[in-house]
Amino acid sequence: MLVPILTLVLGITIGVLLIIWLEREISVGIQQRVGPEYASPLGILQVLENGTKLLLKENLIPSTGDTRLFIIGPSIAVISIFLRYLVIPFGDHLVLADLSIGVFLWIAISSIAPVGLLMSGYGSNNKYSFLGGLWAASQSISYEIPLALCVLSISLRMIRPDLKFLQILFFIETLETRIKRFD
Repeated sequence: MLVPILTLVLGITIGVLLIIWLEREISVGIQQRVGPEYASPLGILQVLENGTKLLLKENLIPSTGDTRLFIIGPSIAVISIFLRYLVIPFGDHLVLADLSIGVFLWIAISSIAPVGLLMSGYGSNNKYSFLGGLWAASQSISYEIPLALCVLSISLRMIRPDLKFLQILFFIETLETRIKRFD
């Protein structure tokens, strides 16, 4: 049981590193600026350097805030992201939890992440941090609703094949959501 879990965590980590690297390379090309490729060959080690810097940073906890909420909030968000991969089959014999309600459990676990974002914003006892947590939670919810509708439409299509129009409608709604950066 330990080998599939380690394989899954390693695959997720490599996938995240690759996506971050691709995002940086595309941003460098679009913005026509010097990128991180001067820090290492092709800029691959820059992502690892930034991750190490993030882990070694000093952990600042606000003195006037709720310490428990401030610490537990990000943990809930990250744990719910990793728990989503429990029910996804990666192969014939590479499923961590083979459940009959896998799609519904995946949607339920996905809806826990905004609660963690909101808790971490509220736990700092700062109105701007709370507004940031509220914004992050609302953005996460706005991405999850069309995604859940699209996944549920595929499940409905497996049960009743005559619901093709519903799947097309949910797919069009999913295309409406785009990542918009506000920073």
